[in-house]
Amino acid sequence: MMNTLSTEKTAEKPFRKTGNPVELTSESPLHPRRKSHRIMVGSVPVGGGAPISVQSMTNTLTANVPATLQQIAELTAAGCDIVRVAVPSQDDADALPEICRKSPVPIIADIHFQSKYVFQAIDAGCAAVRVNPGNIRKFNEVGPSICKAATDAGISLRIGVNAGSLDKELYAKYGGPTPEALVASALKEAHMFEDVGFHDFKISVKHHDVITMVETYRLLASKGDWPLHLGVTEAGPAWQGTIKSCLAFGALLAEGIGDTIRVSLSAPPVEEVKVGCKLLEYMGLRPRKFDIISCPSCGRAQVDVIQLASAVTEGLKDVTAPIRVAVMGCIVNGPGEAREADLGVASGNGKGQIFIKGKVIETVPEDQIVDTLLTKAQEIAAQMEADGLVPVNATGPVVVPIQHPNR
Repeated sequence: MMNTLSTEKTAEKPFRKTGNPVELTSESPLHPRRKSHRIMVGSVPVGGGAPISVQSMTNTLTANVPATLQQIAELTAAGCDIVRVAVPSQDDADALPEICRKSPVPIIADIHFQSKYVFQAIDAGCAAVRVNPGNIRKFNEVGPSICKAATDAGISLRIGVNAGSLDKELYAKYGGPTPEALVASALKEAHMFEDVGFHDFKISVKHHDVITMVETYRLLASKGDWPLHLGVTEAGPAWQGTIKSCLAFGALLAEGIGDTIRVSLSAPPVEEVKVGCKLLEYMGLRPRKFDIISCPSCGRAQVDVIQLASAVTEGLKDVTAPIRVAVMGCIVNGPGEAREADLGVASGNGKGQIFIKGKVIETVPEDQIVDTLLTKAQEIAAQMEADGLVPVNATGPVVVPIQHPNR
């Protein structure tokens, strides 16, 4: 989690940290991070080299405080750093004080159309507000007041545009939600805030198309040093949205672009967090946690690798210790991958060789492979927990396919 600033500092009011020397920084192993200025979302730093944070959004009725807090707790347990809640009604706005007071992570209020809810969200203690200047009524008149209220409260804002809510004039000028149109809209909003001396905001320019989204963020990143919130909007069902988000985020993060992310899926919000956390982990932007390496099914496999990997994954779904388990099905890559993992099995001829830290510790019949791996993994995890080596808010396993070299 990113909210690891000291208790003393998180208690300060206002949360004015923008431009201060960074206490938390994160570099990519692939490319230097783009230089952006830092803002704070509650205790979570965004931009300025801060570790990339994972966001999600509740899908409960915000006015249903118990249900919303329960989902926030689930998101936090999965590794979410910042949670956004929708505020489309007065009942939702009235629920914000209790939600902010009881939430374990910073809360962002998502406001459209009604500017009065922005001020209520600020007064309620929200760590930030997502404001859409494109659809806030009479924003030119209320915008300066919003900036002043945010400044007085010491909170940040998020602005930006989605392809589906592009200003009609810009849509006509550029012939649709092109990268140039989306960036023009974002720059218009950014200058609107900066003209009244407000700089504590991040920008998003989301699109459902991966290529358009990547081109848009690249263009926006070249125009200024604002912290950027990455998202592929309306990405689709879980499998499709995961692919789209990983492609788009992977491309941008590999270039050092991006300060906070949300994986948007037509799926339970906790699944968004799992994908986002693992994406950052595999990009080298978060410490490695628990994962499972498994080979694909192929004609060389002498066991049912799909069933074996699924059974091990299910059996270890609650393990959060940062261990790597290799589930391999043939003699070509099996021994090598199993040897490199913390725990592994190389299967074949009705049996499996069990490896721990590169050494074969025993050979078991095929029908004992799963139980043996589960037992050994639990033992390793228990020892790591006893040694204090399990990260806070660590997450469970994700299957990582290993492709055979000649397939």
